[in-house]
Parts: sequence; structure tokens; C-alpha cells
Amino acid sequence: MPKPRPIRRALGGSLGLAALLLVASQAQAATQDHEARSSDYLTVCADPNNLPLSNDQEAGYENRIAQLIGAELGRPLHYRWWPQTIGFVRNTLRVRLCDLITGITSVSELVQNTNPYYRSVYTLAYRADSGLKLDTLRADDPALQGLRIGVVAGTPPVSLLTRFGLLGQIRSYERSVDTRRYSPARDAIADVAAGETDLAIVWGPIAGYYGPRQAVPLEVVPLPAEIDGVPLAFNVSMGLRHRESAWKHQLNAILERLAPEIERTLLSYGVPLLDQRDQLIQP
Repeated sequence: MPKPRPIRRALGGSLGLAALLLVASQAQAATQDHEARSSDYLTVCADPNNLPLSNDQEAGYENRIAQLIGAELGRPLHYRWWPQTIGFVRNTLRVRLCDLITGITSVSELVQNTNPYYRSVYTLAYRADSGLKLDTLRADDPALQGLRIGVVAGTPPVSLLTRFGLLGQIRSYERSVDTRRYSPARDAIADVAAGETDLAIVWGPIAGYYGPRQAVPLEVVPLPAEIDGVPLAFNVSMGLRHRESAWKHQLNAILERLAPEIERTLLSYGVPLLDQRDQLIQP
């Protein structure tokens, strides 16, 4: 009876070849990751029509901050534009159209987050001639009764107003839209100015940018970081692919070096910024 040794040798050779192919594949993937982050450009995925964050004229604060990062890396910027709505990460970062998303909530599990580079808060906007004097929201505040209140669907202010029993006073703006055609938070601000609603409660960077740009004066008032157990302040980070730890550490170091200039940039766009104690940073 022939000995099985040749079979074991053949099997061992096949396993060895498979192991070599696996190592080669992993090495190739690692090389591709390295090349993606070491090209002649810093490739960023961003929304083409989402001021004050970004647009295809590179006029948003995220565009300005990306320019600062590109200068630190010694690379010019290259953009891949995609509306920042459902499927944004899946259709951009995950398929390697780019290597960086310049703004995403720090708790997002869709990406690997850098350290937060700013913290902002939801904000009130109402006409200066309305007679309102609001700086917070309270369930027992008679000033809220009867107001037409604009909010973006699915955002924390909706939860808060529901707790207060004010759901019937809400005018809701759809959240997941094609930003090339619609901007719900911007529209909520415009409707206050036009008298279509009495009060808008929207993300601070949107209110801080569009509030002063209306035809009539608006009061733009950042809310406390939390009201009645509902968080209204959130950290914002940059997003990159999971397992790209070296790239993350490099970005974190750059963000730390650029922190003073990033803060000045954000304040120049009217972004309400909170410090580590959730106190408003004054311009």
C-alpha cells in the first residue's frame, strides 16, 4: 500500500501557496491604503451645495479647513462631490472615492472618527420685532404657547418639543433630502424671516450663518447643551475608513496644531462654539 506522504506534501504545498497569496493580498491592500493617502492630492468627499459647511465653489468652512490640512500635508485639494444624505459614506469613502470626510458627528459608527475639532449646539432663531425674549426652552413657558415652530424632522428639538406637549405646533422640514435642491434648516430660517413661522430651532452652524443673511433682523440664540435630559450639543470630527490608524494619528496631530486657526475660521462663519465646559466661546 503506497504511503500517504506525497498527499501530505501536496496538501502542505497548497496550504503554503494559499498562505502566501493571503499575505500578498494583505500587502497589496495595505499598499493601496498607503498610496491612497500618499498621492499628490488630498482627496476629500464633500457636499456640493451645503453652505456654510461646503459647496463646489469651496466657499464653506469645511472647505477652508480642508485647505489648511492640505497645506500642512503639502498637497493640493481634490474633491469628489456627493450630496450629504442617506448613502453618503457608502458611496464615497467606502468605495475609495476619497480619503477624508471633513465633517461628521463624533458618535458616527459609519466611519473612523478623528478627535473632535469643534462642538456646537442647536440654536433658536426668531424675528427681532416679534416681541419674543427666549434664551432657552421650558415646558411651562407661556411664551411658547401658540407659536409656529420650525424644526427639521428627526432632530433632538423634535424630541424636546414632544416632551413639552407642543407637537401640534411643529412645522416639520424633511431631513433626508437631496441638498442640491433643498436645504431644510436654511428653509426653516427663511420661513421665520418671511413670517411663515414664529420660531426655528436648527443646528447652530446653519442658524449662525443664515440668520444674519435674512431681509429682516433675526435673533439667533444658542441653546443650553442639554434641556430636560435631551442633549442639544454635539461634537464634530472628520471621518476616515476604519483600520487606518496611522492616517488617523496624522490627522489628529494636524488638527491639534491647527486648532486656533480652525476656531477663528468657524467663528467667522457664525458657528456657535462651545468649550469643554459647554460654555459659549465668544468671537
